[in-house]
Amino acid sequence: MHTPPRAASSAPSTTTPFDDPRITAMGLLVEVYTGLMDRLTPQLGEHGLSTVDFNVLVRLARSTEQRLRMSDLAAQTSLSTSGVTRVVDRLEKEGLVARENCPTDRRALFAVLTRDGADRIGGVLPGHVDLLQAWLIDPLTDGQLAGLLDGLRVVRDSANPGARAGTSS
Repeated sequence: MHTPPRAASSAPSTTTPFDDPRITAMGLLVEVYTGLMDRLTPQLGEHGLSTVDFNVLVRLARSTEQRLRMSDLAAQTSLSTSGVTRVVDRLEKEGLVARENCPTDRRALFAVLTRDGADRIGGVLPGHVDLLQAWLIDPLTDGQLAGLLDGLRVVRDSANPGARAGTSS
């Protein structure tokens, strides 16, 4: 939602437009994301996965029956439909994902995590979770973590409502 500009004050301002807390919030979000990815990406590479591959596999692993419609997978990963098709093509060639026809809609396809895909993601997760614990969870109190998760869900649902596509919650 867009907030209208505030009325100009007659008192001289000691701040600049660049001191805006909205810019600070976005800058901090980018810095956190970049810092975390710098720490997580090498560990994924040790398992032969890119960050996009990992994101697709985790989304499938966490989905009901470890499957998502291709369109829902695209929405959840913020990939275009052609982008998610290319990723699934590559993962399918590696035997990590399979495609299945949707029984209720002949036009739709599911991406389905295979046993090899589950094994691969299962091999990545212990080290990945250790890194998340060290760099994301440990610096926060329980209350800060709960607030962060709540706030991120609100912003996600506002900025990217398609990210919940295909989920039951």
